[in-house]
Amino acid sequence: MDFRALVIILMSAVLVNNYVLRQFLGICPFLGVSKELKNATGMSVAVIFVMLLATAVTWPIQAYLLNPNGMGYLQTIVFILVIAALVQLVEITLKKYIPALYTALGVYLPLITTNCAVLGVTIANINKGYTFIEALVNALGSGLGFMLAMVIFSGVRSHTEASDPPPSFKGLPITLISAAILSLAFFGFNGVIENLFG
Repeated sequence: MDFRALVIILMSAVLVNNYVLRQFLGICPFLGVSKELKNATGMSVAVIFVMLLATAVTWPIQAYLLNPNGMGYLQTIVFILVIAALVQLVEITLKKYIPALYTALGVYLPLITTNCAVLGVTIANINKGYTFIEALVNALGSGLGFMLAMVIFSGVRSHTEASDPPPSFKGLPITLISAAILSLAFFGFNGVIENLFG
């Protein structure tokens, strides 16, 4: 396995193909949970964990169950069910064995069930033809990219809310404009990773 290829997959998932700022998946938690850094970080850690776990389960299901039996068309339904079941399993396990972490994550775990970025990563891993290890690296990079977007946007939002924008820009309009500008900034990473490590 080529280590350089894994680094390219990881860095591309974080910067170039960022699921929030480039592919516009996971916008709901991005806009809803990014008001405070603590909440943004908590949600991001939970998303990273679930992305890795979902990839570790869905990739073998696709490779060894759906594809060999000609049931690839069930991919989306099966993946949604698997992600929902995994989130519930993680929630129950944390509640029973690590109640402090369960309390700290609070509402973030159930929110991940409806986070389309998690489903997007699992489907992209299959569509791009990644091996199991490459899929896990892509899931990690995608989760780190989600965290990077959340943390940066949390700082941007705290700054814009502390400023005094014109009345017509207060609230959601200034938030959406800030998100658009941040998204444009990430478009600047196009071609950088491949040329840096290629």
